[in-house]
Amino acid sequence: MSTEPLIPYSTTIHVRDTCLCLHAQRAARALARRFDTALKALGLTNGQFSLMMSLNRPEPPPMGPVAQLLAMDRTTLTAALKPLERRGWVSIETDPKDRRGKRLRLTADGAAVLSAAMPIWRETHAAVEAELSSGDAEGLRRDLLEIAR
Repeated sequence: MSTEPLIPYSTTIHVRDTCLCLHAQRAARALARRFDTALKALGLTNGQFSLMMSLNRPEPPPMGPVAQLLAMDRTTLTAALKPLERRGWVSIETDPKDRRGKRLRLTADGAAVLSAAMPIWRETHAAVEAELSSGDAEGLRRDLLEIAR
């Protein structure tokens, strides 16, 4: 019986060095850790910041568009909202136009936390952009948006 692997190790190295999915996952985790660390003093994670920011609109949005913006299914969004609702930062309200639907509202306390988070986000974001060796943060955003379509 042969102990030779079915896939040569050189293939493993090739995938390690070229796989866009792997590189995107690693970059996403590194960015998440960096923003989590920066926002920790406010009791926020990067995901909670993004979720709360997605609610900062003139009118409380329905769940569907928020889930779509954050690339989440509705079940995951509901789970992510629970700790924010418990802290009084977000409220989940019945949609007055469709009693079966829900609208998501950033509360006054939530808006205050989000406001306090903005200088931290700006500073952290500027530092990340400054570290890009290409200096082309806008190009990176364009490329990531194309992939996310």
